[in-house]
Amino acid sequence: MDSSRREWLGKAGAALLLGGGVPLPALSQSSRAAGARVVLLGQSVPLTGAASEIGLAFAAGSRLAVGDFNERNAASGLQLKLLQLDDGYDAARAAANARTLLGADKADMLFGFVGTASSDAGANVAAQQGSLLFAPFAASDTLREASHPHVFHVRPGMIDEALKIVRQCATVGQTRIALVGDDDAMGRAGLAAVQQAITELKLPALVATAMVPVGGDKLDAALKTVQQQTPQAIVLVSLSGTTANAIRKLRKSGYSGSFMAFSIVGIDPLYAELGKDIGGIVISQVVPSPRPSAIPIVKEYRAAVDNSDQTPSYEGLEGFIAAKVVGEAVRRAGRGFTTASLQRVMTAMTDYDVGGFRVNLRPGLRDASRNIDLISISADGRVLR
Repeated sequence: MDSSRREWLGKAGAALLLGGGVPLPALSQSSRAAGARVVLLGQSVPLTGAASEIGLAFAAGSRLAVGDFNERNAASGLQLKLLQLDDGYDAARAAANARTLLGADKADMLFGFVGTASSDAGANVAAQQGSLLFAPFAASDTLREASHPHVFHVRPGMIDEALKIVRQCATVGQTRIALVGDDDAMGRAGLAAVQQAITELKLPALVATAMVPVGGDKLDAALKTVQQQTPQAIVLVSLSGTTANAIRKLRKSGYSGSFMAFSIVGIDPLYAELGKDIGGIVISQVVPSPRPSAIPIVKEYRAAVDNSDQTPSYEGLEGFIAAKVVGEAVRRAGRGFTTASLQRVMTAMTDYDVGGFRVNLRPGLRDASRNIDLISISADGRVLR
């Protein structure tokens, strides 16, 4: 990750915290004059804390798409407004934010909660208050079941990423697989996904599992236990801090096998932690590369970035896609939508093409065709396939 991106993220976080809110594109004057239906999207996101770099990028990409939607729909009487609150990657704060957003702020729905525990918290509050949660980031696969019809996902599930990772290991003859994860809701959800993938692919069980308390001193002992089982590949389900520490310690102790990480690690924060030591690590990605591309949604995102103070990122592109899809659902539902009618519209969007990236919103429907890329990073930070 280059220094300009780190500098932008730092400035963005400071602006959000000092301002007590998020600077958003103003609604067009013509729309206000025409009495626009303003749809409020309530987002709790980590603008500070362990996952702040991911949260800031996702939030910023979302704002770009909201601004673009408002420009394109200035004459239609339908506008979006994004209300963003910092939860510091803490589920209790996310739940409190959700109640505030749906209560005092009167948000029409919850949007883009980041983190497994925070997404669970948002989904619970939305259910209690008869609302919706749209596009959670890194939610557990349990929120994809038909028993959660009010939760709509834009990114593939953890099981989809796990299948891609485990299948790749098996393809190159790596059947002795271990897992290291943060001992939190995200890590446990990733472990469940990997175990399910191994079962579905009829592969041998994990040779070792180490769930490490975040910020604790148990990593060394956990990694020693893992190495004793001589794994050929280690799957990492953790944020950049645990992931980087585990990789450094394992390499220093002589481990020469493969490292496979879920997309939730974040390429930019991991590169910031590891630098040239990131070389050779394989990371799954659930949206296209944000580099220059012929894919329409990527071109659209990069054009929006070029007219902003942002720099392109995978998380920014995912936030952009999420806000663009929710805008399309609102547009289809029309100015007079209710929560129930909007939910029906979203449920019917089973194969929506958002500029070359296909989205299935229907809860409870496994979608094995979702595109997931496995990429590796060179020592100088270049993305390789």
